[in-house]
Amino acid sequence: MEWYRISDVDLLDTPVLVVYPDRVKENIRLAVEMVGDAAFLRPHVKTHKSPETTRLMLEAGIRHFKCATIAEAEMLALAGAPDVLLAYQPIGPKVSRLASLIRKYGGTKFACLIDNLAAAAAMATVYADAGLTVPVWIDLNVGMDRTGISPGPDALQLYKESQKLKGIVVAGLHAYDGHIRDSNLAERTKKCDAGFAKVTALREEIAGWSGSGGEGDGTSAGSHGAGVELPIIAGGSPTFPIHSRRAGIQCSPGTFVYWDKGYSDSFKEQPFSPAALVVTRVVSLRGNTRLCLDLGHKSIAPENELTSRVYFLNGPQLVPVGQSEEHLVVEAGADHGYTIGDIFYGVPIHICPTVAQYERAVTIENHLVTGFFKNTARDRFLTV
Repeated sequence: MEWYRISDVDLLDTPVLVVYPDRVKENIRLAVEMVGDAAFLRPHVKTHKSPETTRLMLEAGIRHFKCATIAEAEMLALAGAPDVLLAYQPIGPKVSRLASLIRKYGGTKFACLIDNLAAAAAMATVYADAGLTVPVWIDLNVGMDRTGISPGPDALQLYKESQKLKGIVVAGLHAYDGHIRDSNLAERTKKCDAGFAKVTALREEIAGWSGSGGEGDGTSAGSHGAGVELPIIAGGSPTFPIHSRRAGIQCSPGTFVYWDKGYSDSFKEQPFSPAALVVTRVVSLRGNTRLCLDLGHKSIAPENELTSRVYFLNGPQLVPVGQSEEHLVVEAGADHGYTIGDIFYGVPIHICPTVAQYERAVTIENHLVTGFFKNTARDRFLTV
C-alpha cells in the first residue's frame, strides 16, 4: 500500500489536513543531521503551529526556536521550549504582550528583533519600566528588502546606540535571505554567500569597535564587553543546505518539518519528504470529463496560480480549472472512471498557509487514524 493511503479514511470528514508523525520525525532527524548538532538549529514554527510537533523537536534535542507571532511564541512556551526568538520587531501592543509572555513563562527565554533605533528605544522604555532586560537581535536586510537594516555603517550605529538603552541587550545578528530561491544550487550558493559576507563583515566591525574601548567596552547598560563576536542566525528553508555547512551558525528552516510540493520541486538537493497532506472527496460530477472536489480556497493555500495550489498523489493527471470558497473543479479527462465519494490525497504546493486553514491536523500512523495535532498558534491570541 502506498505510504499515504488511509485504511479507515471513511472516518474522516473532508476536506481535512492529515499529518504522518513518523515522516515528521524523520524530517526532524535529517535537519539535525544536516547541521551536525541540534544546538545549531533554530526551526521556525510558522509551518506547523503545533505543540505536538514542537515536542517532537524537543525530543530530538532541539532547544532553540523561532516564530513570527505572539501566539506562536506562547504556544512554544506552553510546549516547554526553553529559547524563543520572535522573528519580528514588536510594535504597538506587541511590545507589552511580549513583556506579559516574559513575566508569565519564566522557564522560557524570549527575544525579539530590532531594525531601527526609534522602535528599539520605544520597546526598551517599556521593558525597563517593567524591570526587564530583553535580548534583541539586529535584523539585517541582506536583499529581501522586507524588514531589516542594511549591514554596514547604519547597522553598526544601531548596535552602538542600542547598547546605551536600558531594558534591552543586543544578543546577536539575524539575517533572513528568503528571496534567494534559485533552483540551481550553485547559483543559490553564490547569492547566499555574497549576502552572508556582509553579515560577517558587520560582526567584525562590531567586535573591533567594542574591543577598541568604545561604549561597548563593558561600561554601558547591556554591553557584551570588549571584542564581542555576536552570534548569527541565518537563512530559511531555501538556503538551509548552504548555511548548515557554516561553523557556529544557527539555521532557521521551517518548511522542512512537513515539506511541500513547491519546495520539493525547487530544491531537489534537500532530502525531506512530504509529511502533511490534504484529503478531499469528489462531491459532484461535471459532465463527462470534470470532477468537483470539496477543496475550496478556504482549505488549501490560494496565493499561487490555480494550477499551482495542490498536487494529487493518486491523481497526478487532474488539472484544476476553477475554485471557489468550498469547491475545486478539476479536469479528469474522458472515461476517467471516478465516482461520487472517491478520495484524493493532495500535497500542498505551499504548506505553511495551508496549515493555517485548519484548527487541527489528524494524525495517521500505519495507515490508520490515531488522533490529532492541534494547530494552536493559527490563532492570533492565546492568553496574552
